[in-house]
Amino acid sequence: MAEVRVAAENRKARRDYFIDETLEAGLVLAGTEVKALRAGRADIGESYASEQAGEIYLVNAYIPEYSAGNRFNHEPRRARKLLLRRREMARLRDQVGRQGGTVVPLRLYFNERGIAKVLLGFARGKRQHDKREAVKQRDWSRQKQRLLREKG
Repeated sequence: MAEVRVAAENRKARRDYFIDETLEAGLVLAGTEVKALRAGRADIGESYASEQAGEIYLVNAYIPEYSAGNRFNHEPRRARKLLLRRREMARLRDQVGRQGGTVVPLRLYFNERGIAKVLLGFARGKRQHDKREAVKQRDWSRQKQRLLREKG
């Protein structure tokens, strides 16, 4: 089985949000966007998914212009349509409307067949004390592992 190639990752998302569930979606990309993604300089740290005209779009994702592209190069921060089934779109709309969260991209990657995909997460914001609690838990688990390794 071929390995998945990650083009961009949103590492801050799990720190700043509680990720309730994830969903994989395809992307509508131009040819120069695919080549720029394969170069691996994309940034999805400030992006999110929103509904526009009945479709779900990835907004504010930065895919730099392809260096060897010509006048048909793409706009770096344009909204990109996400390819989802109607049922998945309805579920996302329902969760955002009812629970008041947001949909953030966690990872932009190429699957085994070489097709660009984005892993979306339904996110609820963390408060400052939640972030501190997560750091405490992580530190304690590291310390616990260290103690177990020293004793046994």
